[in-house]
Amino acid sequence: MQINRLFEILYILLDKKTATSKELAERFEVSPRTIYRDVEILSAAGIPVYMRKGKRRERLN
Repeated sequence: MQINRLFEILYILLDKKTATSKELAERFEVSPRTIYRDVEILSAAGIPVYMRKGKRRERLN
């Protein structure tokens, strides 16, 4: 369920501060693109979550 995933992403980022889209996708058994969409939803809701491109992979902050 998407709302549960959104809250869990927030809790993970609050705890770890950063995570890769691949790590989150594997944890929730979804594609990295789904994680990107989730981050966009959180950002649109006013939650300060953003992505930055890394050397080999994108990291979520």
